[in-house]
Amino acid sequence: MILSIQSHVSYGYVGNKAAVFPLQSLGFDVVPVNTVQFSNHTGYGKWRGEVFSAEHIMDIAKGIEDIGQARKCTAILSGYMGSREICETVQEIVKRYKSANSSLLYLCDPVMGGKTCFVKPEVVDFFKENLLADVITPNQYEAELLSNVKIDAVKSLKIAANYFHEKKIKIVAITGVSIPEFPDELCVFVSDAQDQYIVKAKEYNFSTPINGTGDLLAALFLGYYLKIKEIAKAAQYSAYFTQKVLKNTFNMDETELQVLSEKYQIETVDNAPELVRV
Repeated sequence: MILSIQSHVSYGYVGNKAAVFPLQSLGFDVVPVNTVQFSNHTGYGKWRGEVFSAEHIMDIAKGIEDIGQARKCTAILSGYMGSREICETVQEIVKRYKSANSSLLYLCDPVMGGKTCFVKPEVVDFFKENLLADVITPNQYEAELLSNVKIDAVKSLKIAANYFHEKKIKIVAITGVSIPEFPDELCVFVSDAQDQYIVKAKEYNFSTPINGTGDLLAALFLGYYLKIKEIAKAAQYSAYFTQKVLKNTFNMDETELQVLSEKYQIETVDNAPELVRV
């Protein structure tokens, strides 16, 4: 069972809407805990709905715990968090569930921005001070913001990853990496302190920015890692299917990520993106 603590939109595919179906397709029982319920993602400039309180989120998690399901939880996935209070609540949920199952894996996608930061300073400060996760999947901007390392080469990627490993984060996957050594490509870098790899990926230029790509990739990385326990293959497969969904979205001329267009099965992989040990 995977507990997925993320936002929910009725229309479109971000947050839990981008994570639940792919993980279910991989055979996981996914229990979504929604941090918000909006009509659509905020990229439209207008939306309706409600931001749930930290108390509400904890109440849902405790309710699942009350019926004896916390011990069955093998992983927790978290995404966008809108306040420090919610960050603290998610951290407490992880602690509670790990006390029920000590082998539980926690993947935190520290969503904070792309070219600029769109979360409150208190959220950035929390992640800098209290990022207690087994796996993190920041994009390049977020990795730079948290580590204070300017990523402009493979060497600086390794320095940034080591910063997180020193904080006892076992696996670091930095997404959306653009560096001169791999021109015209958007890469995924993954590290477990002993080994580091880069997966090459293609960048699609959409006329309207596509939201949810990071949410999809983080969920897929967690799913494939739980299945095969290899960071290199997990990065390669998650990049492969994220790219396929982006290609499908581009070819269909859609503005929402076409999450339902793939089944995410490893046996269907052909022409996987190049994997380079660095």
